[in-house]
Parts: sequence; structure tokens; C-alpha cells
Amino acid sequence: MRTFQSRILRTYSILIGLILAGLGVVLGQLFPVFVDRSAQSVISSKMDTLSDYLSTTDLTKNEQQAVIQQMSSNLNSDVSISEQHSLWLFLFLTFLIAFLIALLLGSSIFKKYAQPIEHLTETAMELARGNYRIRAFEDDFSGMSMLSNSINILARNLHDISVMRETEKERLKTLIENMGSALIMIDRTGIVTIVNRSFLEQLQISLENIDGKLFSKIGLPEKIEEFIDKLFLTESSSREQIQFQRNLHTYYKDAYGAPVIGEHGKWLGIVVVMHDITELVKLEQVRKDFVANVSHELKTPVTSIKGFSETLLYGAYKNEETLLSFLEIIHKESNRLQVLINDLLDLSKVEQVGYEISLQKVRLSDILNRGLEMTTHLVEEKNMMIESIVDEEVYVLGDTNRLIQIMMNLLANAINYSPENTTVRVNIFKNQKYGIFQIRDEGIGICESEINRIFERFYRVDRARSRNSGGTGLGLAIVKHLVEAHHGLIEVESKVGEGTVFNVYIPIAKS
Repeated sequence: MRTFQSRILRTYSILIGLILAGLGVVLGQLFPVFVDRSAQSVISSKMDTLSDYLSTTDLTKNEQQAVIQQMSSNLNSDVSISEQHSLWLFLFLTFLIAFLIALLLGSSIFKKYAQPIEHLTETAMELARGNYRIRAFEDDFSGMSMLSNSINILARNLHDISVMRETEKERLKTLIENMGSALIMIDRTGIVTIVNRSFLEQLQISLENIDGKLFSKIGLPEKIEEFIDKLFLTESSSREQIQFQRNLHTYYKDAYGAPVIGEHGKWLGIVVVMHDITELVKLEQVRKDFVANVSHELKTPVTSIKGFSETLLYGAYKNEETLLSFLEIIHKESNRLQVLINDLLDLSKVEQVGYEISLQKVRLSDILNRGLEMTTHLVEEKNMMIESIVDEEVYVLGDTNRLIQIMMNLLANAINYSPENTTVRVNIFKNQKYGIFQIRDEGIGICESEINRIFERFYRVDRARSRNSGGTGLGLAIVKHLVEAHHGLIEVESKVGEGTVFNVYIPIAKS
């Protein structure tokens, strides 16, 4: 690509050449006339001199006239040819020297003024390409200093704007990616343009299946698609609580959608933000269930105590047999009420934020022995057997009393939910991170859909059997919180009619 300097120098050289050539042609036409006149004057003077000389000789007048004519013809011919050659040679050399001098001067002048223009042009082109770090050379001598200074100010301003834009872009990207709510932006044609990480995680969709596709083709739940369609139809803000199922789980979303309006009121698309309120809805349901269950659980023993005590006050106390029977029932119901209240207090304590336990090195076999001692009467009542395989060297970091409480609850459940003449198997072992105790029964089992709910407060797999066994429905909820307080895990495996296995993982104590 030819530079500005070479193009202007070429144009200048052609222009100077044409001017000099035209001037040469004009001079070439005028000089012969001048030369002819000069030559005739010289020849005339010489002919006069020759005529004077011939008059002194013996030649006749005719002979003299013939000699003069011959000499005049020869002289005119010789002078014309020599003068014309000399003239054209002189003109060529003169104009060639003038052309070279003009070219040299023009090249120097153009270099002085064209190079800054070329540099400014290159700087402007780099700015147009997005290279805002380039700067123009400021030269006062070339007369381009004001233009160079203006371009440099423009470059600095563009660089500052670019840096600010990139910073804002990164901030916005970080905000969108790390916000806890799911966000999706759809243009006016229905193409998905922006989604954040929370959206992909909450709806379990990969970015490859979304980017640049129609929102109706990416596998969104039907309720969400209906909400988006509503936004496109109304072109106004809307808020709605959406419930949908995915992978056998029910999710709840608080969705807010609004149109995106650009400059001059141009409608660009919509944006939807969804807050996951699944846990809040579940907690609200648990709260409602808890209030209902507590009311129900308290109502039964209180009603019994009140009814039997009123009967006694109305005269039944006079019959000793009836008195003893009613007092025994009142005592049993009051004990049940006391157990329920104690369990509620324990559960309330372990659910408190910041609840801490006293951790120390404990041997799991000792915990098992204490638990077996306290449940012996239950085993004997149902003619059951306890089999155990114990690693005596399993030491964990835990609270002795709380670990006994965990062991007692799980052993009591295994016994209460198993038929008579069956076996409960207890294993104690360890892996690299946890000490593990496993309790396996041959009881009624738990169906798969209920396994995730057994740790809820007051939830019972078999309500009649739980109530007959004296259970409050809070034991497994307490166990779960106590295990978590030990930074451990609890797992459940069960099959209906075959039995249930509880695996409790407690971090091992370092030597």
C-alpha cells in the first residue's frame, strides 16, 4: 500500500515534469526564430565584408554575385543545423537539472509535512481498531502539534472510557454470576442472551443447551415458560410464585419479570429473576406441621389426665379399685407428657444456632455397652437377640452423653419396630476419616419415598406402633442434630418388610 508521501511526491513530480515539458516546447518554438534572426544578421555582415573584398579582385560582377550566393547558402545551412542542435541540448540539460532540483526540494518539503500526516492517519486507524494505548508524535516544527495534541487527548479519553467500561463489565459479570438468584435475559425474538450460574444450577441445565437458543427449546419447566410467555404478551412487569416438579422433587420459585427498554423507548426483550424459596416453603410447612403435631401430641395425654381426674373428683375415688386404675393411667399419661416435653426441650436446645458440645476422645465400644445395658429390658420383653461385631480400637471425638443418647434412640427404634424373636445386629468399625457404628434390624422397613422425611419432627412411619411404644416422634430429629453437632453424617438404607440399616459416621480422634 503506497504511503501518502509517495503518492503526493509522484503527483508533484508528474506535475513539475508536465510544466517543464510544456515550457520546453514553448521555448523550443520561440528560440529558432531568435536564432534565425541572429544568424541572418551575422551572415549579412560577413557577406558585406566578402563583397567588399571581391570588388578588389579581377572577377566580373556575375562571378562575384555567384560566389556571394553560394557562400550565403552554405553559411545559412551550417548555422541553422548547429544552432538547432545546440539549442535542444541546452534546453534538455537545463530542464533536467531544474526537474531534479525541484524533485529534491519537493521530496524534502513533503517529507517534512507528509510524515506527520501519515503518522496521525496511522494513529487514527489504530484508535478505530480499539488500540487506545497508541499516541501521536507531537512536533511543533511540522505545524501539526494542535492536531496531534487533540488526537492524544482523544486517545487518553477513549482509553479511560475503555478501562472504565471493562471494569464495569467485570463488576456486572461478577455480580450476575455470583448472585444467589437465578437470572435469564431473553431478547425480543425469544433468543436467550444471558443466564447466570445460579439459573443453570437450579434448573439443572448446561450452558451449551441454552446459549443462543429459543427459550421454548431449552427444556424449561412448563410453569416458567408460561410465565415468560405472559411477559411477552403483556410487555409489563409481573411477579408470581411458581411451583414445578423435577427429578421427583418439588421446587418453589418466586419469579419477577420485567421488559428491557432501550433508548427512545425501544423494546429489547425481557429479564426474569427467580428466587429459590423451596426451603422457606418447606420450613413453613414444617412449622405448621410442628404446631399441629405438638397440639395433637399434647392434647391426648392432657385430655386423658383431665378426664380421669374429673371422674375421680365426681366420686369415683370412693372405689379403691377404680381409684388405683385411674391413678395408674394418670401417672402413665403424665410420664408420657414429661417425656414429650423433655424431648421438645432437647430438640430446641440442639437446634439453636451456635449449639456446642464437649468433645473428647471416646471409645465407641464403651458407648455401645452403655446403650445395650439401658435397652436390655426392651430386648427381653420381645425375646430378641443383639449380635455385635466390634472393633475395640475405634476412638472418636465426641460427647459421651450425647453419643449414648444417639445410640439409645437408634437401638430403641430398631427394637420397637422389629417383630418378636428377631435379631438386631450392631457393627463398629472405621475408615480413614470416621468411626462408624451400624445398626441393622429386621423390622417393618421404610419405603423409599419416606426415607427423606424420617428425620422430621413428629414424623412416624407407623403411627399406631410408635404411639404404643411410647415414642414421641422426636427421637430421630434429635439424633440428626446431635450427629451434625459432632460434624458427622447419618445414612439410612431400608426395604419394606426386610428391615432398616442406620450408619452413623463420627470423626475419629487423632492419636
